[in-house]
Amino acid sequence: MGSQVSVDVGSMHVVIVGGGFGGIAAASQLQALSVPFTLVDMKDSFHHNVAALRASVESGFAKKTFISYSETFKDNFRQAMVVGIDLKNQMVQLKGGEALSFSHLILATGSTGPFPGKFNQVSSQQAAIQAYEDLVKQVQSSLFIVVVGGGSAGVEMAAEIKTEYPQKEVTLIHSQAVLADKELLPCVRQEVKEILLRKGVQLLLSERVSNLEELPVNVCRDYIKVQTDKGTEVATNLVILCSGIKINSSAYRSAFESRLVSNGALRVNEYLQVEGYSNIYAIGDCADVKEPKMAYHAGLHANIVTTNIVNSMKQRPLKAYKPGALTFLLSMGRNDGVGQISGFYVGRLMVRLVKSRDLFVSTSWKTMKQSPP
Repeated sequence: MGSQVSVDVGSMHVVIVGGGFGGIAAASQLQALSVPFTLVDMKDSFHHNVAALRASVESGFAKKTFISYSETFKDNFRQAMVVGIDLKNQMVQLKGGEALSFSHLILATGSTGPFPGKFNQVSSQQAAIQAYEDLVKQVQSSLFIVVVGGGSAGVEMAAEIKTEYPQKEVTLIHSQAVLADKELLPCVRQEVKEILLRKGVQLLLSERVSNLEELPVNVCRDYIKVQTDKGTEVATNLVILCSGIKINSSAYRSAFESRLVSNGALRVNEYLQVEGYSNIYAIGDCADVKEPKMAYHAGLHANIVTTNIVNSMKQRPLKAYKPGALTFLLSMGRNDGVGQISGFYVGRLMVRLVKSRDLFVSTSWKTMKQSPP
């Protein structure tokens, strides 16, 4: 990838819906190949949400996690909300009535979930950064903190708080008996538990918060009572929710009703084409691929899709996507971590070196061809 495409691109216009990890990887590659494209996102900046949890505890870190789209992609970026896809006329419909025509469409809508792990709302870079700085103040003001959800986001959140503020009492409540993602090796999941216990995190496992709807989240209070289905009560100052990730399907749901799986992801073939469409692709979280939803995988999908769009124009064979052995690194604060690379366990030293210190922030600035602040 990198040299310009020597085909007639006059009739070509790729629209990318969603500027997450997959979206910016696809846009960067199309830009390098001089293929006409438009990237659409409701925010004005890419959010490097892999580092969102550290930005919630460390003042000044959030500004490293938001990177302007227009500075990188110039007029090829549109800040807008996509409200539908007109398949018959090959148009992406924007809120406000405008539409973008496409020869090829890449759906990269990602997933949504509670703040601070995700930040999915119409916003400016400045307002987004401020939202994280405000949460840092709430964390600093709280002596007792409850984290709800013990998947990868929850365990990383609890570890980040205890690393930055060891004196705070942190309780992690998880509805399952084992922490972190089920795709991980059992020894990795066990080490996650050991790290949290070493850091002094209180664990409430196999218990579900029963009064979640009534609880104020991300706001420090003098007294909040968290109750579980087992009758446990935890008094706290702050509740941070790290569960309930959902596929962002609102942009395409009505157009592809028959191509959706139960969680809202799109059925795709081995070339990541949406079932029944040769010019429409899905990448990242919104593609129904049997692998964990991760930024790393979204980038791999983008490579395949941009190659296939170019190959289809040159009448060359398409490239298939083959999920590999799982690489999954959990940063447990800047000084700790655990994970697996290609299915093999890796410990603290490797994870610290690869992920924990920088959380891949510099990689995203490089992809966007900008210098971090």
